[in-house]
Amino acid sequence: MDQWAPEGPQHQQGGSTAARVATASARVPIARVPVVRSWHLPMALASGVVGVALQLQQPALWPWPSYAGLMVGALLAAGALAWWAGVRGPRRWHGSGVAILAAVLMYGLCGMRAAVFLEQSLAPALEGRDLRVTGVVAAMPQPRETGLRLRLEVEAAQLDGAPVRVPPLIDLTWYAGGLGGEAGADSPPPAVRAGERWRLTVRLKAPHGGRNPHGFDYELWLWEQGVQATGYVRTSARLDALHGPPERLGATWRHPVEQLRQRVRDAIVRTLVDPAQDAARQRAAGVVAALVTGDQRAIERADWDVFRATGVAHLMSISGLHITLFAWLAAALLDRAWRRSQRLCLAVPAPTAALVGGVLLAAAYALFSGWGVPAQRTVCMLATVALLRLSGRRWPWPQVWLLACAVVLAVDPWALLQPGFWLSFVAVAVLFATDLGAASAYPVGVSGRFYALLREQWVVTLALTPLTLLLFGQVALVGLLANLVAIPWTTLVVTPLALLGVLWAPLWQAAAWCVQALSVLLQWLAAWPWAQVALPMAPLWAGAAAVTGGVLLALRLPWGVRALGLALLLPALWWQPARPQPGQFELLAADVGQGQAVLVRTARHALLYDAGPRYHQDSDAGERVLVPLLRALGERLDLLVLSHRDTDHTGGAAAVLAQQPQARLLGSIEADHALQALRPAEPCLAGQHWNWDGVLFEVLHPPRDAGDVPGARAPKSNATSCVLRIAAAGTSDNTGGAVALLVGDIERAQEQALVDGGAALAADLLLVPHHGSKSSSSAPFLDAVQPRTALVQAGYRNRFGHPAPEVAARYRQRGVLLVQSPPCGAARWVSDAPLAVHCEREATRRYWHHRVPEASLLPQP
Repeated sequence: MDQWAPEGPQHQQGGSTAARVATASARVPIARVPVVRSWHLPMALASGVVGVALQLQQPALWPWPSYAGLMVGALLAAGALAWWAGVRGPRRWHGSGVAILAAVLMYGLCGMRAAVFLEQSLAPALEGRDLRVTGVVAAMPQPRETGLRLRLEVEAAQLDGAPVRVPPLIDLTWYAGGLGGEAGADSPPPAVRAGERWRLTVRLKAPHGGRNPHGFDYELWLWEQGVQATGYVRTSARLDALHGPPERLGATWRHPVEQLRQRVRDAIVRTLVDPAQDAARQRAAGVVAALVTGDQRAIERADWDVFRATGVAHLMSISGLHITLFAWLAAALLDRAWRRSQRLCLAVPAPTAALVGGVLLAAAYALFSGWGVPAQRTVCMLATVALLRLSGRRWPWPQVWLLACAVVLAVDPWALLQPGFWLSFVAVAVLFATDLGAASAYPVGVSGRFYALLREQWVVTLALTPLTLLLFGQVALVGLLANLVAIPWTTLVVTPLALLGVLWAPLWQAAAWCVQALSVLLQWLAAWPWAQVALPMAPLWAGAAAVTGGVLLALRLPWGVRALGLALLLPALWWQPARPQPGQFELLAADVGQGQAVLVRTARHALLYDAGPRYHQDSDAGERVLVPLLRALGERLDLLVLSHRDTDHTGGAAAVLAQQPQARLLGSIEADHALQALRPAEPCLAGQHWNWDGVLFEVLHPPRDAGDVPGARAPKSNATSCVLRIAAAGTSDNTGGAVALLVGDIERAQEQALVDGGAALAADLLLVPHHGSKSSSSAPFLDAVQPRTALVQAGYRNRFGHPAPEVAARYRQRGVLLVQSPPCGAARWVSDAPLAVHCEREATRRYWHHRVPEASLLPQP
């Protein structure tokens, strides 16, 4: 008997609890089995999900035996309760006891897995050292403008000839030029294929990503991938003579699926990418490659922008929708073929064969597409539902839904923190809840199916719009129309053609034509006014209320009840983040890696000082960090200040200007700079000043006569850095307001000129000149500024050694609080509390986040 779920006619007809107990008594002696109510399983499943959620909030892990003890204790407690109930006669499980045991069990399981995994992390002493590593390429390499990205399954590692332990899975970049970072060098990396065994000299570091408010959690993403170290290949004439050159030791049989994926991806590129073709056809090839092999990096950034603006980005990768539809089509075809054989039907019923075969073929498709986290999650859901059906149970849909959630989280607990998990499960729940009895409301035939599709898309859009706003801070208003066309076109036409192209290559060309046709429609929709709306990111309570309101509006309930959903939407729709008081300002130094970007906000205005670096061809700090940050804060920039032309300060400017069309541009950039074509820049010159909401902004450098000497060489870009002084209003007791000084990359000569010129340099907060380079932060300059706090914006283990040890020592000798980006993340400072700095990495720390050792702030020589 299934003790968790009632079955038989009593359940279907709403039979009484006494009837179910009587049925149980007839099968098993009642003195031996505790009676379990039908709602205990849903409670246990929901409590297990809560246990996972609680464990994911831990800022640091306990030792793994602690979690193992929790699991053993929960199991022993469950066994003891069952034995006690059997001894004492018919007893019912207490609901709270079931909930607590389930939560403790899942808490311990998740924590123990995390603790065991964390023990394999890279030792800090090995960071930045030249290691000789032997391993097998575990995934198809990703070509980039600057080189090659590859994932290596490590077999052995040595440091100075002695064996050392490194994580079993590492991500490497093989730069063009070899040594690491010389983009544009003439020696490209060799051809590397999945399954090959290589011996390489590498430098590794712990996974470390930027930590910004509402930003992407790169370290969680690598954690879910099983990667515990990143680095780059080291090769040059000197290094090869010292450690040995990169060696291809031969091909292996390992990772056959990745080898096949790479062969298929390369075949698609050879078939579809022709330099003589127009750019649109070449971009379509990237979409086809992504739909077949799951290689999302093949899709260009401009196309991703269109897909996000129209709400169809989920269709352009191997998503849960693709896997589910593939399973449904495979099961339908297998069912029809199976019924043609009487012998097969006698051996295994056709519905059973179709159900099992559909799930297995969907799993094979998910495996071939890269076995990404969304694909794994979908296969777990499908397998759970299939096993439930094969067991003959007919559970209510909420119970099935909870079971699928619990199974997915048991396999991958960290999926609970992924937007895709919430979008997929909320969509499935809403469709289940709203489709009850809806099938008979539509006419039979094609028109009925069209109306059903229209209604389902409308319901999902209505329910998921608040959730999309909560997760991403934006929503595509044209998404309903775009998905009505894109979902059937992509899933029933483009994807089948792309997959069948594996058998007959000309079908890839047909798939590319279909992608081009869809792109024309999507680009037209994306150009509509208000095609996409962005709102400030609401707090969790307002977002949860909005999601509840969206679900209420989508459910088949009386309109009086649905109207409550509108009231629940209002807090999220009208939410505005808190701003500084008049006369005060807030400074947020974003975590952009080796670069600089500082957001300054007053009561009604905002300024961005520098726009961070360009990372590679398709990625920069503007697109990855600053645009999402500004959108989440609901910020409209009045002014973008570019201190000087170096790419670590201007790399993200184009993306910021595109998202902030109203912002003026002020900066020390030359007249023929590429950004001048996007927005004419006003030169940054000493003497400029303005007042926003009682806060005074003054430009102290460069001087107006800089570069006016006939025959003189043009100054270095660092020497032209725009120095900006920001002063809050004074207080009622005639004490001056707090001051921040943003100085770009000025060096000793410019620092001395400012000191000699009597500039107002005294400040509470100093943005450390030139990221802490040896050429800056001279003693006379620091004595003139006398900061209480100094911010260093620099990348973790950057190759320049910023901040230099002697520079950091000068700040500490003067009692200055030195705040660095790697251990702090984004740093927030407010003028009305000038002694405090809010560090995003510390405030939102979780156990998978990198803890930066003091010794790791500087690279090893």
